[in-house]
Amino acid sequence: MLLHGKAGLLTRRQVVAAGALGGAGLAIGCATGKRGTWEFLSQGQAQTLATICDQIVPADEFPSASQAGVLNYIDRQLIRHYRRHQDVYRDGLEKTQAMSRTRFGQNLNSLSEQQQFEIVSDLSQQERHFFELVRSHTLEGYYGSPRHGGNRDAVSWRMLGLDEPPVLGRAQYNLKRGSPS
Repeated sequence: MLLHGKAGLLTRRQVVAAGALGGAGLAIGCATGKRGTWEFLSQGQAQTLATICDQIVPADEFPSASQAGVLNYIDRQLIRHYRRHQDVYRDGLEKTQAMSRTRFGQNLNSLSEQQQFEIVSDLSQQERHFFELVRSHTLEGYYGSPRHGGNRDAVSWRMLGLDEPPVLGRAQYNLKRGSPS
C-alpha cells in the first residue's frame, strides 16, 4: 500500500477511495437538510397548514385536503415554483397560531372543529392575502395531477366522475370525429 516504497504516502487506490467517500459524505450531508417529512415546512407548520386546508376541503365521502396529499403538493411547490411565497407562508402560519392561542389558549390543531372554523374564518378576513394563497394552493393540490404530490390516488378525479386521469401533454379528443372522447 505504499507508493514507491516510501512510508506515509497513499496509493492511487487509497486516494480514489478517499475521494469517493468524501463525495458521498458531502452528498449525504446536503440531503439531510430536509426537516423530517417535509422539504420546506416544519412539523408544527405542517399541522397548522393541514388544519387550514381541511377547513377549505373537509372530508365527506371523499378524503379531506390533507388526506388527499395537499400538504405534499404545497410543501414541494414552496421549494420550487412558489419559492416567492415562503415568507408569506411562514408569517401566515405564525399569525394563525397566535390568533388561536390568543382566542382559545391552544394551538389550532388542538381546537374543536367549530373553533378551528372560527379561526380560519377570522383568518380569511384578517390575513386575506395569506388565506387566498392557501385556498388557491389547496385547490390546485386537491384537483391537480397526482404527479405534483397532491390528489393522492386521483381522489378528486374519481369524485368528479372522470373515468381515467387526463393524458399528460395533450387534450383528450378523438381527432377523427372532432368531439371529446
